[in-house]
Amino acid sequence: MIKKRELYFFIMTIVAALFLSACGKDSDEANADNSGKDGDAGQTYNFKLAHIAPPDHIWNETAQKFAEELEERSDGRMKMELYPGGQLGGEPDMVQQLETGSLDFGFITTAFLTSRSDAFSAWFAPYLFDSYEAAFEAKDSDVAKKILATLDDQGLRAKNYFFSGNRTMMFREKVETPADMKGLTLRVTPSPALQDWYRLLGANPESISLPDVYQAAQTGVIDGMEMDLDAAVTSNFNEVTGFGALTNHMVWPSVMIASGKKFDAMPEEDQKIIEEAMAAASEYGTMKRASLEEEYMNTLKNRGMELYEMDESLFKPFKEQYDEQYKAKDPLISEFIETFRK
Repeated sequence: MIKKRELYFFIMTIVAALFLSACGKDSDEANADNSGKDGDAGQTYNFKLAHIAPPDHIWNETAQKFAEELEERSDGRMKMELYPGGQLGGEPDMVQQLETGSLDFGFITTAFLTSRSDAFSAWFAPYLFDSYEAAFEAKDSDVAKKILATLDDQGLRAKNYFFSGNRTMMFREKVETPADMKGLTLRVTPSPALQDWYRLLGANPESISLPDVYQAAQTGVIDGMEMDLDAAVTSNFNEVTGFGALTNHMVWPSVMIASGKKFDAMPEEDQKIIEEAMAAASEYGTMKRASLEEEYMNTLKNRGMELYEMDESLFKPFKEQYDEQYKAKDPLISEFIETFRK
């Protein structure tokens, strides 16, 4: 038999527990409501951003600009640590970290993203843009935004593009026509879209990590490479490839990506700050890189590299083959090419 006194204390214990539980629930709900309000002035962030480019690359300048814009636009609530040079791993590692939320932001090459979504191959359609400015304008088109959105279901929030040069071709021996490339072994970024382009030209594309490219050209393992001018300057590729064809056949876009897990949990006003800061950094980095093109060319010439042009009309049949092949891969690729091919 339970005595009345014992029963009384038992009931009161249960009532107290229920009361505390209800209070805790109300408090949690209040905190959730407050954290979701736009412009939560008390919320601070210490973000991490990673990329694979070295600290002296235009990418890192762009990342620094992004960090400055975030801090200024948020009145100091948003700060960011930068991890350049692959400190947090290669692009597959960084994308995985973005998915899990252990990394807040990443600058990821469009070349790598073609392995995540075929749609990004649209940017590598050869000779699609006749100027750097045209490519920069294209990034804000509806179809370019649709391509970014193809990563949404992977836990990634691809928010903007930025550009770091055009692609050129560099050779150990002078190549003047596409026919001269037949049978040559060329180092090409490991992206199916880029490699398929060189196969159409009759070359043999090889995927070699950037730190190993110099030695591969020096020892004759490769006959040349596809490369942008700033990488040629900083890595001294002029020493092992004495001829540079300024084809400018493809732009070199990269993507600013936020972790979906982190971004989606932020108040809308803070999301807007991030998007605006990214847009400012994109314009800064892209235009800064464009302004350096002539400087890079002069540097390579002064080092003894022969720079020359190849007539775009020589590549017409190969452009048509590429378009036909890749438009069939994804409706967004077809829409992108149809929108911008002149």
